[in-house]
Amino acid sequence: MSKILKVNKPSDYSSWVGQTDPHDLVCVIDYSEVSPVRHSLNNYGVYGLFLQGNEKGMELVYGTGKYDYQEGTLICVAPGQLGGKEDNGEWVHLSGWAVLFHPDVLQGTALEKDIRDFSFFDYRINEALHMTAEERDVMIALIKQLDNELKFPRDSMQNRIIVGFLNILLRYAQRFYNRQFTSRTVLNNDILSRFESLLKEYYENEPAAGVPTVQYCSERLNMSPNYLSDVIRKTTGDTAARYIKQYVIQLAKNRLMSGMNSSEVAYSLGFEYPQHFSRTFKNMTGETPSHYQGRRVAGKIR
Repeated sequence: MSKILKVNKPSDYSSWVGQTDPHDLVCVIDYSEVSPVRHSLNNYGVYGLFLQGNEKGMELVYGTGKYDYQEGTLICVAPGQLGGKEDNGEWVHLSGWAVLFHPDVLQGTALEKDIRDFSFFDYRINEALHMTAEERDVMIALIKQLDNELKFPRDSMQNRIIVGFLNILLRYAQRFYNRQFTSRTVLNNDILSRFESLLKEYYENEPAAGVPTVQYCSERLNMSPNYLSDVIRKTTGDTAARYIKQYVIQLAKNRLMSGMNSSEVAYSLGFEYPQHFSRTFKNMTGETPSHYQGRRVAGKIR
């Protein structure tokens, strides 16, 4: 049975690495100051940002997969996720930084709601952020400022300032992810091409077993739903879900023009009910399938 460290609060992890925290809901760890440390496989009940140091060749667990340390990589975890390496008694020297914070520190702030918008918390490790040296310097500078604030005596403004630093860290992480998406044009186009091929392949077998979902497509493409959606949005301007709908509606138009009636088209595309297909078609095109079909046929006759 795996040895799992339950990180229900930041101090559960910082105590493991030998650090005492001045704040009960937030901690900053400079691994160079606490190393060597023992490995731990962590079940997180907190949010965490892990900025990798220069260690190489160390295989760690992230979710259901594994990854190797890469210098400059930022790994983000959220409550309910698993990561690290099972304690085998080995002590290792690490560098880099970690920021862990409990969701309670966000209560009553705008970030409590906004944190749901940071989709990178649900990325897989092969989708982690690989920062440039300049981006890494920015993150480290912000982490050090947060660390200094945590060491100040408590006052009425401290939690607001701490949440402010957390907000800025996450905003910069999002900015750097946006840069990564933009700079990986070839990779993004490859993902889009594979996405389109998957949809085409899916509909080669009729009748389809339901309309494909983002979850289904992401699993077949071996990536997280959030990452697929973000890549498609950056590449096409649409969400992955809308892209699928547009693809399905184009197939529907072709089949309507081939003489199939609305119900036949609906079932062939995987809709459980023709009414659902009609609503989707109208939402996407502004007209019902029968109206579209009649208008196009009348146009042909004329």
